Amino acid sequence: MSMATSPDAQSPASHVADGHDLIRVQGARENNLKDVSIEIPKRRLTVFTGVSGSGKSSLVFGTIAAESQRLINETYSAFVQGFMPTLARPEVDVLEGLTTAIIVDQERMGANSRSTVGTATDVNAMLRIVFSRLGEPSAGPSFHYSFNLPAGACPRCEGMGSVTDIDLTQLYDESKSLNEGAITIPGYTVDGWLVRIFAASGFLDPDKPIRDYTETELRDFLHREPTKVKVENINMTYEGLVPKIQKSMLSKDKEALQSHIRAFVERAVTFTACPECGGSRLNEAARSSRIKGVNIADACAMQISDLADWVRGLDDSSVAPLLATLQQSLESFVEIGLGYLSLDRPSGTLSGGEAQRVKMVRHLGSSLTDVTYVFDEPTTGLHPHDIQRMNGLLLRLRDKGNTVLVVEHKPETIAIADHVVDLGPGAGSAGGAVCFEGTVAGLRAGGTLTGRHLDDRAALKRAVRAPSGVLEIRGARAHNLRNVDVDIPLGVLVVVTGVAGSGKSSLVHGSIPAGAGVVSIGQGAIRGSRRSNPATYTGLLEPIRKAFAKANGVKPALFSANSAGACPNCNGAGVIYTDLAMMAGVATVCEECGGRRFQASVLEHRLGGRDISEVLAMSVGEAEGFFGAGAARTPAAHAILGRLADVGLGYLSLGQPLTTLSGGERQRLKLATHMADKGGVYVLDEPTTGLHLADVEQLLGLLDRLVDSGKSVIVVEHHQAVMAHADWIIDIGPGAGHDGGRVVFEGTPADLVAARSTLTGEHLAAYIGT
Repeated sequence: MSMATSPDAQSPASHVADGHDLIRVQGARENNLKDVSIEIPKRRLTVFTGVSGSGKSSLVFGTIAAESQRLINETYSAFVQGFMPTLARPEVDVLEGLTTAIIVDQERMGANSRSTVGTATDVNAMLRIVFSRLGEPSAGPSFHYSFNLPAGACPRCEGMGSVTDIDLTQLYDESKSLNEGAITIPGYTVDGWLVRIFAASGFLDPDKPIRDYTETELRDFLHREPTKVKVENINMTYEGLVPKIQKSMLSKDKEALQSHIRAFVERAVTFTACPECGGSRLNEAARSSRIKGVNIADACAMQISDLADWVRGLDDSSVAPLLATLQQSLESFVEIGLGYLSLDRPSGTLSGGEAQRVKMVRHLGSSLTDVTYVFDEPTTGLHPHDIQRMNGLLLRLRDKGNTVLVVEHKPETIAIADHVVDLGPGAGSAGGAVCFEGTVAGLRAGGTLTGRHLDDRAALKRAVRAPSGVLEIRGARAHNLRNVDVDIPLGVLVVVTGVAGSGKSSLVHGSIPAGAGVVSIGQGAIRGSRRSNPATYTGLLEPIRKAFAKANGVKPALFSANSAGACPNCNGAGVIYTDLAMMAGVATVCEECGGRRFQASVLEHRLGGRDISEVLAMSVGEAEGFFGAGAARTPAAHAILGRLADVGLGYLSLGQPLTTLSGGERQRLKLATHMADKGGVYVLDEPTTGLHLADVEQLLGLLDRLVDSGKSVIVVEHHQAVMAHADWIIDIGPGAGHDGGRVVFEGTPADLVAARSTLTGEHLAAYIGT
């Protein structure tokens, strides 16, 4: 006991420092926020809710987390700050009581092929130390077990685990001769120089089919070293076909190639497991070092739940504290519902929800406290069974003394909040205000849109549709599927469900035969640059440009910020990008056009009293009214806008860069674009992601309309309202990873509830209150 503490003191006297227990926001105006002022309790769990586009992210990420990040950057030396992006102060009057913010979002983890689940967390580092101490024979210090360092990497594949091979069948047709056009590489025409040098080299008979070549001729054709030859009296260098295309095409940046050459490269280059290390990425010394017969590559290839059991069986006093920490980390993976992953899984292959949970494991083991953790829909991709576990983890982070801010729509997670902030009442310009602030009980009684829908429970359908046929899947073995045979009914709404990692995506994306009119609409990034926006992506800009051109008697190209009408200073981007090489780039608004993207002269042309930049600033809902009637009436534009409103994107602005959309918004944008397609089978991946409880009903109506129009709709989904609404449910499980991969139920939702034979059945029965 220290001398300063009196022996009979029961609790320390209250200190002025303990009074700072709130984060105060005053006058926040980022994006659509309308002068928002709130007080958030520290060391508590606060959930932010409200319809999509109501301003949740603008408040939590764009204001609170952004300012915390900016203030941290200011603590670095001027030298370090010189390498960092200059972050603008958010539009807010007062921000008090901020603590360091750690953002745990759903951004996919970098697709760097050297990054795995193990390297992205601290688990690989701990495992390497364990092997360096206990491995027999030892390969040396822990870095000798790392495939990302020369000391541990396989010399043949340099720690990549795979080597590139060239599929020769994509280079030539062996039944033809050179003169008949045997070489099938883009640009290799019979009368062009590229082929003439082969035909006239003297090494090959140009009229002999390639399959009849002798061994020497084939070697000369494919692999000959550069050799000087005379072709039609011109001195030239002859080189085998493989090294030739390796230099001219395969060593180039794939993204920089023309699309038809890129397609050829993707076909011709195959990746095969490295023959030297068998895909383990490690050199001989690291591979031969074993603990109880297991080397580090075997350990990383195990399912994490199995690895946790294996580590539990290791007992050595010299590394006891390390083994305990390693075991705790592995058990966190299992607890968070990621026990089905393996440490060698490339981090670029994780879904958004999985990536967020992997980042969470990293923070659960952290010794930091009194920080603010910011989560973006942490329940994405989780089965109701897993949501309970996720809730436990959020509460654990809070109980360590942290402030936890969560943007979320799921009632199960809203229910555990200490404090709720409900934004709205609508989306876009109709949102941006605080509708309610207080407890969950207060939210229920408060009468806001969220409060009214919090206890919504979808009823099971009284009658289900009869299928018009079936899509047969036989012997599906993708990933963890165990020789699955299943008939997916057509012409109805089918929901495929099961816990995270059970094999749903493997079944739907890996086994449904492509073609057959299948339109697969996922949440992945949309190909396109930062210039792309909903208007360009959906083809909406085309009829709008034509309407402007017709009304003003000028050419349509003037109304494209990527063409003749672009502001010359920013080339129509609206912002000037500064690339900072090793750091994130910085965008500053163009001074000449003020971010409007067009030349001043173009903005003099109007349609229905608005210029093109004002039209692109409209929300989908606003534009639907504008192009639906009056002087600006444009049926082609109105039809596309109607589809965007149908999928719940009425709040998006037409000119919003696609790079700012969430995964759920991207999927709904793709869905709106494909709704006019001729495809017969639509496959959707969790379309409720990012949707408010009130918007789920609208989505169900949309799915019904798709089915009623003759489409077959297959949805991978955990949302119980969607399950209850299905005509047919296929439940995959019973667990995740090697404990899953089987069809544990197929039938109607009513049968699933009646049987209660699976986790899904139990949760659905509880949800509908039977």
